[in-house]
Amino acid sequence: MLKTQGITQIATDRTDLFAFRISGKITDDAMEDMAEYMNDVFDAHAEKVDMLMIFDHFDGSEFGASWDWDVIKSRFKAISNVDRYVVVGAPDNAEKMIRFMDSILPVKAETFDDEAVAWRSLQAQATAA
Repeated sequence: MLKTQGITQIATDRTDLFAFRISGKITDDAMEDMAEYMNDVFDAHAEKVDMLMIFDHFDGSEFGASWDWDVIKSRFKAISNVDRYVVVGAPDNAEKMIRFMDSILPVKAETFDDEAVAWRSLQAQATAA
């Protein structure tokens, strides 16, 4: 289970769903740790996976946190390794980008305001770690 400053993985009842709660300000190291974790997930799973990102009291990320090589690599790998990318409480600019990306990429990207609705959409629930 991944736990860094501002990023906490949530255990789920599905082995192909990777859920994370994002809060506070995300550091470069936290973003890199998550990218490395997901790169390992992508390499280990023959089938596509789903991702759930829950933004809760999110304060942004450090400048340049998205430019780490592992972060960039994980974003490209996600295109062919993620089936559904579900986001709860996305910041306004991120929500617009997610909707746009849904129309041009082979990843089903969805945004929700309500966490319970997102879990139901994924036919999943959080479990004890």
